[in-house]
Amino acid sequence: MKRVLIISPHFPPINAADMHRIRHSLPYFRNFGWDAEVITVKPEFVESYSIDQLLVETIPKDIPVHYVDAWEINKTRKFGLGNVGMRSFFQFRKKGNELLKKKKFDLVYFSTTAFHVMALGPYWQRRFKIPFIVDIQDPWRNDFYLDKPASQRPKKFWFAYTIDKLLEAYTIPRADGVISVSVSYCKTFKERYKKLKYRECKVIPFGGSVMDFSVMENSAIQPGIQLDKNKINLVYIGRGGHDMNFVVKHFFEAIRKLSQGNDPTFSRIQCWFIGTSYALPGKGKKTIEPVAREMGLQNVTEITDRIPFFETLKLMRTADVLFVPGSTDAGYTASKIYPYILAEKPLLAIFNKQSSVVDILKETGVGEVISFASTEDSPALVDEITESLKRLIQTRTHHFTYNRTAFDKYSAETMTRRQSDYFDNVLNEFRS
Repeated sequence: MKRVLIISPHFPPINAADMHRIRHSLPYFRNFGWDAEVITVKPEFVESYSIDQLLVETIPKDIPVHYVDAWEINKTRKFGLGNVGMRSFFQFRKKGNELLKKKKFDLVYFSTTAFHVMALGPYWQRRFKIPFIVDIQDPWRNDFYLDKPASQRPKKFWFAYTIDKLLEAYTIPRADGVISVSVSYCKTFKERYKKLKYRECKVIPFGGSVMDFSVMENSAIQPGIQLDKNKINLVYIGRGGHDMNFVVKHFFEAIRKLSQGNDPTFSRIQCWFIGTSYALPGKGKKTIEPVAREMGLQNVTEITDRIPFFETLKLMRTADVLFVPGSTDAGYTASKIYPYILAEKPLLAIFNKQSSVVDILKETGVGEVISFASTEDSPALVDEITESLKRLIQTRTHHFTYNRTAFDKYSAETMTRRQSDYFDNVLNEFRS
């Protein structure tokens, strides 16, 4: 049995999007020839968007998990240092050194969007003669905001961008393997760096876990957000952002069009956008509701705070219609799409035609999928959204399901097998 050391600063009970790849994979790695151990940050040192203790129940009890401290954020923030990857960098190095000296590992696997810790890969590669793989779930050096006005850029953009640019350039060319959720990220690395050590960047989307819905159904979860039963609740749970404004505006135009029609059914529409910010509770800036207000819509509620993971699943099952807006960024893959599929509810998704989400939804036969190629205002797109919403709302009480055979290739177990196969290939190349 081969052994992989996994680096994941976020881990249950922390409810962060970037730890789900590992959470879903841990029950299956051993089936494909790999024993796993995890290094993560103690929950009390993570400035968390939300905590969900039920997440812990999905981790096999026999997986060793090693916890490290991090610098106190109330002290480091004075110097503009808040990222958990930066605050725990040296603690990860110390614990990694300890484990790699004491035990025989065949591979180090970084799966996180706290990218700074990935820079430990070349260090361990050199010191312990061990290969490392990085899992790129979002852009590390993100050029998306370079041509955007300052008002649309994240705080301290240039400081973070400079550090990310330097560390990415140090790490990626030395990696023995790269796994990515998007082919566009692989293409970017190939164009950006002339010399890459790895032979293949492997595109592996997140997997979907049916087990998560079983945990939810067997738990007495009472969501903190109560949907009005007298309304037709259209629900989206996930991040917001200015890169979604194109889709959101066209969606709202369709809502307004329906509301002004002759059918009183559509006057009961209530739109919910939940967990749209990565900021701490109560500190998030709304990016969706202001767009609705500018368009004269009052039936849109945005709650920026993130909510516990299993409350998310409960709300999805409670909604009348689910909505997933895509980004204008063609590389945006929305790994959260699998819970939307598994929820078995009426679903409307609007994505860039190049996004992998379009193919996934079409293959699994879920809901209505609308794609766009241009980001110019389009009355035709509004009409298409309007007609889709009509159909979904009118048939909302019907039983919706997905193609289970088609979904199998997107399951957590299948995606873990693909990761394990890639581990084997990288290890064989490293030893040859």
